[in-house]
Amino acid sequence: MRRIDKAVSDASGINAIIQKATVCRLGMVEANRPYIVPLSFGFQDNTLYFHGALKGRKMDILRDNPNVCVEFDISVEALKDADACNWSMRFQSVIGFGKATLVEGLEPKRQALGIIMAHYSDKTFAFPEKKINATAVIKVEIEKMTGKQSGF
Repeated sequence: MRRIDKAVSDASGINAIIQKATVCRLGMVEANRPYIVPLSFGFQDNTLYFHGALKGRKMDILRDNPNVCVEFDISVEALKDADACNWSMRFQSVIGFGKATLVEGLEPKRQALGIIMAHYSDKTFAFPEKKINATAVIKVEIEKMTGKQSGF
């Protein structure tokens, strides 16, 4: 990172940003072209979990190339000034890299869906087998993450 003064390098700072985020952007590569989708997510033990349809563009891309990039941002605000050249942004963000794999099996998928829901709610949820079987659950074990902040 060019601006070391903006780096969030400790794991607790990076995890705090992820815990406050409501959306994770999943970046993939399809035939040498980037493709990004915003997703709800869960995060536990340096692993991200997503869910979605069993078929579709995202699933096709991940089968062909499981290498992914993820991005989170929070506290985003324009810092205005009378002079346009002095405008800036306040933000905290995290970028990570990893490999996506499908979670297989009823109980592992149920557990992963619980991790996703726990990110958004303190409640415990039941996941019927029929719904689990109709849902793809994706796991990304993070290989590397960096954080950045500005305006703090």
